[in-house]
Amino acid sequence: MEYVLRTHHLSKHYRAFKAVDDVNISIQQGEIYGFLGQNGAGKTTTIRMIMGLIRPTEGYVELFGEKITGGSTVFDRIGSIIEFPGFYPNLTVVENLEIHRRLVGFPNRGSIEQALHTTGIWEARNRLAKRLSLGMKQRLGIARALLHQPELLILDEPTNGLDPIGIKEIRQLIIDLAKQNNLTILISSHILSEIEQLATKIGILHRGCLLEEVLLEELRRKNRNYIEAAVGEDHKTLMLLEQHMHITDYHRPEPGVIRIYERLAESAAINRLLVQHGVDVKEISVVKATLEDYFINLTGGGPLA
Repeated sequence: MEYVLRTHHLSKHYRAFKAVDDVNISIQQGEIYGFLGQNGAGKTTTIRMIMGLIRPTEGYVELFGEKITGGSTVFDRIGSIIEFPGFYPNLTVVENLEIHRRLVGFPNRGSIEQALHTTGIWEARNRLAKRLSLGMKQRLGIARALLHQPELLILDEPTNGLDPIGIKEIRQLIIDLAKQNNLTILISSHILSEIEQLATKIGILHRGCLLEEVLLEELRRKNRNYIEAAVGEDHKTLMLLEQHMHITDYHRPEPGVIRIYERLAESAAINRLLVQHGVDVKEISVVKATLEDYFINLTGGGPLA
């Protein structure tokens, strides 16, 4: 499958401060890539380098198979919202989009109507930008990014400041854009729950470093619920589990701790079996693993949001 975007050892240093350090991300055509990290992790700096707005200290960006240079025209194939979208407050929705259409030199005037229908703000087309709600302004920003019918859409924290209803609406809009318009989308956020509901692939950025890049389905497989038993005799416990309960899906993260990934409703039966055969069971419980726990463990810090 074709790579729409790749970064190669991308870094941005400000004297001794490493805002972005050796970041390698890869996004294939049709993916929704969730760029996840706490505020200040370096997400916006990375996006600015991808868009050619700032120069990397080291490394380079590859878009649609082309290494980006100063004269690249490949940015015509990208739509973006970086930080909060700004508009002319005393002009209408349509007038703001018409100005942008002329600035980018896109000849198709019908693209304005199409973008407004796609983003669900056609009915507000004659409303002044200053009269729009925050959610409507985000939709207008996305409409502006879609005017020239891009192949890659980059959204930097698109749900920032929105209420729960606004977040849900923008989330559904992004999902619909990916499915109906066959768009590849890079979306950055510090809100784990939103990325989890949107993305097909996740990149985790922490203090400028990419800690992990993983398909969401693979991450969910790695992050399963389990029974955790603290026992006195590991080998005897495992033998009993295999022979008497036919349990084979388990893991021993450390001596004296067994994690069992099957028959989760039978923790009492497991406890009874072990005790009956003389195993010292210090503690047994069902652990509901969450993606938030995974990220906290990975970053060694507090939750993202």
